[in-house]
Amino acid sequence: MRWTIKPKPDATKVAALQKALQVDEIVAKLLVQRGISTFEVAKKFFRPELSDLHDPFLMKDMDLAVARIEQAIANSENIMVFGDYDVDGTTSVALVSSYLQTYYPNVATYIPDRYKEGYGVSYAGIDYAEDNGITLIIALDCGVKAIDKVAYAKEKGIDFIICDHHRPGNKLPAAIAVLDPKRSDCSYPYDELCGCGVGFKLIQALGSRKGETTEDLIPYLDLVATAIGADIVPITGENRVLAYFGLQVINTNPRIGFKAIIKQIKKEVLTITDVVFVIAPRINAAGRMEHGLHAVNLLTETNSEQAEQFAASIEQYNSDRRELDQEITKEALVQIIDSKEEEQFTTVVYNENWHKGVIGIVASRLTETYYRPTLVFTKSGDKLAASARSVKGFDVYNALEACAEHIEQFGGHKYAAGLTLSEAQYSGFKTQFEKVVAETIDPNLLVPEISIDAALDFNEINPKLMRIINQMAPFGPGNMSPVFMTDNLQDTGYAKGVGQEEAHLKLSATQKGSKQIGAIGFNLGDKLPLVQNKKPFSAVYSLDENEWKGTVSLQLKLRDIR
Repeated sequence: MRWTIKPKPDATKVAALQKALQVDEIVAKLLVQRGISTFEVAKKFFRPELSDLHDPFLMKDMDLAVARIEQAIANSENIMVFGDYDVDGTTSVALVSSYLQTYYPNVATYIPDRYKEGYGVSYAGIDYAEDNGITLIIALDCGVKAIDKVAYAKEKGIDFIICDHHRPGNKLPAAIAVLDPKRSDCSYPYDELCGCGVGFKLIQALGSRKGETTEDLIPYLDLVATAIGADIVPITGENRVLAYFGLQVINTNPRIGFKAIIKQIKKEVLTITDVVFVIAPRINAAGRMEHGLHAVNLLTETNSEQAEQFAASIEQYNSDRRELDQEITKEALVQIIDSKEEEQFTTVVYNENWHKGVIGIVASRLTETYYRPTLVFTKSGDKLAASARSVKGFDVYNALEACAEHIEQFGGHKYAAGLTLSEAQYSGFKTQFEKVVAETIDPNLLVPEISIDAALDFNEINPKLMRIINQMAPFGPGNMSPVFMTDNLQDTGYAKGVGQEEAHLKLSATQKGSKQIGAIGFNLGDKLPLVQNKKPFSAVYSLDENEWKGTVSLQLKLRDIR
């Protein structure tokens, strides 16, 4: 691990903010590091309001999208809401379809089959629309590159409205409207929305035409918060507002489908971390193991008994998915070890029998293990399909773009992407991808980095600091949970390995005779010798609360020790 301490924030700004907010210096430092340097900006950060959301009509083509939907409703046309099979796609479809169905009945939903149709807008989906007399398709979390497919639909008299957040190509599809804040000609003030976030802006615009306020749309924000967490978009600006209120909905009045999932996991208060690691994998499991439409059915269900049956099925899909991804990860690791003749800048593995639904998870696990831009390939029909994951600071989308001559189709983001190519191109692609990464990556990026906000003494750690840190949530990219470093620590003598195979490290630390604070380090069990016999050590950690027999105490959540 590389320990990197962030540059010290401007001392004048820190002093001014400390005075304005009447907080400790460490809190003012953390806020200034996050670009929060005035009372007003701090107020918006700690107390988000729905009024902070931007006017949806600032988004390019929003007026055209709203006009076409209103026209479809006036003419009693059939509308199809189409979305990808992952969490962002299925929550988007649930959001827009359930909203439209509150006042218009002729709305169908469609999620492509991961295995038969692949990612994004599909010819099969357009054919289905034609067969069912559908004349308008609203595509969510996909479509910004679907030039040929939108043209194909147009020939059949079917119009498209695209709501996407992926990077467009050089040319846009000939849709009625392309809502994508990443369009170069779109001046919308915030361009980090997820697909479901763009879908929310669409229903916000539609609602405003019917006299609805944003407050009327609060019940839909449980879906938006889930997509924000699962799609790992920055939790800044509008996303912070949407996630903040969405978490409130999840914890106080979630839709029946969420209630059924929460009942399965038996957790009272959910954070954005729970959404990412507990709720999202279950929603994702439907599309990975069976069909994404199962997730949409759960998220739009209004009958409690039916929702609980759907949730039980999805729980089983998730259990099957977990077994499968562990098995495939083991096989991939063996393949990597067997092929390691020289140091590589990339990890690329392939097995035609690997389950397409879990290769993205496997790619993430391999990236964690070897910390290289990673691709996991499997057979998909007569093509090869892959999921790509990257390391912090390296744009894997750009690297794939530099290998475009070998690829038939690709799309995604800086850190995660998907692609298909012919089997004949696999070898050439693998060589080219290694070459591109080797020539463009900073070697430092191949060592995992822990970014540290500030050095902290134990005497600065108290319940008041913990309370303020809790108020800085929801955490995520752009607003990560603060990470601290403390030197000259000693264990009080009770350090031990805990958990299965003693994989985790539990200890109680003191600094220069100060108070002692309990600490837990997940997957740091191998570091036990560093702290035994009261050897001095340094630790990087975030602050956490531990509840035991009704008593809540502060603890360190260790990230690394030296």
